[in-house]
Amino acid sequence: MDEFDSLVNLEQTFFDAGYKDGHAHGRIHGLIEGRALGREKGYEMWEELGYYEGFASTWKAHLVFQGTEDGRITHHLNGLLELISQFPQVNPSVAQAEAGSEVDILKLLRNIRSKYKLLCASLGIRPRLHAADGSEAAQEPVDGAQVKSKKKKSIWEVNDGEGEDEEQSDRKQGQPQTLSF
Repeated sequence: MDEFDSLVNLEQTFFDAGYKDGHAHGRIHGLIEGRALGREKGYEMWEELGYYEGFASTWKAHLVFQGTEDGRITHHLNGLLELISQFPQVNPSVAQAEAGSEVDILKLLRNIRSKYKLLCASLGIRPRLHAADGSEAAQEPVDGAQVKSKKKKSIWEVNDGEGEDEEQSDRKQGQPQTLSF
């Protein structure tokens, strides 16, 4: 019966071999794509954090230069800079990750964004909020209103025939449309 088992399970044998090869191949490509995606998202987060840190540092220097000592604003500035300094700057090693000393990056990023909004409210300015994905749709308006897209002025003026009398329109019917600058 052993001679016929290999024939009966022939399809399953090839399926298992293909699955094993595909799994190994997929693991390699998954690591490569995962590393690239992680790098991209990491850069986006650091761009956002860099903006917040530059914003806070600039306002702190401005307040020191003017000699204005508003305790509430200074407290929010120092709190924002402290939260940013707690953000991890290196990838943890495997031993650190297994030890359970992981930092909840998303929670820390939410706290930083909240502190930034609080600082902007204290300063009386409108916050510029961009989520870490970098898309324009991620902008959050302060007052909850919809962000209206500004229609850009067209560079090319296209004459569509509006405002012309019938005689001019009939004459141009056979001519190609021209662009004017």
